[in-house]
Amino acid sequence: MRLDSLRYELPETAIAQHPIEPRDAARLLVALADKPVEHRHVLDLADLVGPGDLLVVNDTRVLPARLHLNKATAGRAEVLLLSPIAQDQSVWEALVRPGKRLPPGTELFDAHGVAVVTVGEARGAEGCRAVRLHGVTTSDEAEALIGRLGVMPLPPYIHEPLANADRYQTVFARVPGSVAAPTAGLHLTETVLDGCRAAGARVAAVTLDVGLGTFRPMTTDNVADHQMHAERYAVPDETLDEIASAERVVAVGTTSLRTLEAWAATGETSGSTDLFIYGQYEFRVVDRLLTNFHLPGSSLLALLDSFTRGGWRSLYETALRDDYRFLSFGDAMLVDRVGP
Repeated sequence: MRLDSLRYELPETAIAQHPIEPRDAARLLVALADKPVEHRHVLDLADLVGPGDLLVVNDTRVLPARLHLNKATAGRAEVLLLSPIAQDQSVWEALVRPGKRLPPGTELFDAHGVAVVTVGEARGAEGCRAVRLHGVTTSDEAEALIGRLGVMPLPPYIHEPLANADRYQTVFARVPGSVAAPTAGLHLTETVLDGCRAAGARVAAVTLDVGLGTFRPMTTDNVADHQMHAERYAVPDETLDEIASAERVVAVGTTSLRTLEAWAATGETSGSTDLFIYGQYEFRVVDRLLTNFHLPGSSLLALLDSFTRGGWRSLYETALRDDYRFLSFGDAMLVDRVGP
């Protein structure tokens, strides 16, 4: 499978620069088995689910993980914290910029001239570095430092500032640990979820800490050569019980889908997964997917290509023709799995 098969023309004007208000006013392109394509809104989701359906959301919470710091020479530096390496969260894996000008041992300072980060050695082949957070010996101290210094790590294609940081969190965000939002979940409101329950569907949660694996671009011409960066996940026992009695599992977002399929593939209810879904992948759990419109050539689009067995392309053409909004703050689609 060639990377070019996952490319399409995405006009700059189709990329949403801000979230729609209210959340559930986002448009929803509905493509369900044996039914004509419909143009709905996320607020209509309760009309599209019923008894026997289980909606699975990702309850991760986005950390304000982008730190804007200074070098001793007053030069600017940026640290994007990805995930803790040390048990006490004093050492993290991170992306640092400008990487070539930040050799191991470089100290970085906050706006008051206090040293807060020391840059360490490279980790792996993806440009990651180890960084040490000063004065951190517990997870609470790490979270406090990040909360004090960090800003929301919006994707690079978002050029407008976010007026309300909570709009980059889902309403069910609970477990801190992500550096990007599970964007399909951004559309859901308590009203929508209550409506789905009233329609007979149930709602359960998993956790996947969104990191480099989700947003790192694919660069290999052969899609099979792409290596996913591992991300932490957990599937609670109560969610397993709900899955066992569900007639249809509806994943809210690709991260929920990958979490469920990682559990099904390994039998492990928690840990790290580098599961890369593409091509003729055999899905074991998820029957239906609520997802945003993704970047050309991305691993998320590779997943959607596999889930729809290539049917995404005509749906994307429809969405672009009908002025749907794309990417993180854009609209959504609801699709059934095609094939096994």
